[in-house]
Amino acid sequence: MIHHFLRTRHFIPTRHVPKIEDADFDFFYKEGKRLLLIDIDNTLIPYDKTHPDEKLQALFEDLKRIGFEIVLVSNNGKSRIQPFAEALGIPAVWHAKKPLKCGFKKALRMKVSRFEKHQVLVIGDQIMTDVFGARRTGLDVCLVHPLKRRSEKWYTKINRAIEKKMLKKIAKKYPDMYFKLDLDER
Repeated sequence: MIHHFLRTRHFIPTRHVPKIEDADFDFFYKEGKRLLLIDIDNTLIPYDKTHPDEKLQALFEDLKRIGFEIVLVSNNGKSRIQPFAEALGIPAVWHAKKPLKCGFKKALRMKVSRFEKHQVLVIGDQIMTDVFGARRTGLDVCLVHPLKRRSEKWYTKINRAIEKKMLKKIAKKYPDMYFKLDLDER
């Protein structure tokens, strides 16, 4: 029902890849992206995990080597997010209240360097929070598939049901974009 009142274009990601490891970060950097705002739950780790593994730590070292600055942005609480962020040596925003703009804006203010919106890329797994919030804030977003849906919280499952309806609306209103981004694979 709520999806009928919202602008469909705000739910269309800039990019869509199966996993964060599949993203072409060298391309993003060449494209001018310098700051990554990355969701944690079901983007980097499933809800039932708490710390980054060696593979994830290596990915973040590669991202830093490429030249990206990174801020983790999550709706989850401090007790979950802070230890994860500290393990990676990266700043984080918890209780970000996505899809509201305030969490994204706070993440942008955390960096000493000032970034233009076209230099920022958000990476997340939810259309209703990550994509919608990023697009409303004027940021590009790369949507990834959720890592483990079985471990999701009840409120995320509600978002997924609304997401399905929004994907149908995108397919109907913007079929070229829907198939170009492989949103049919969600």
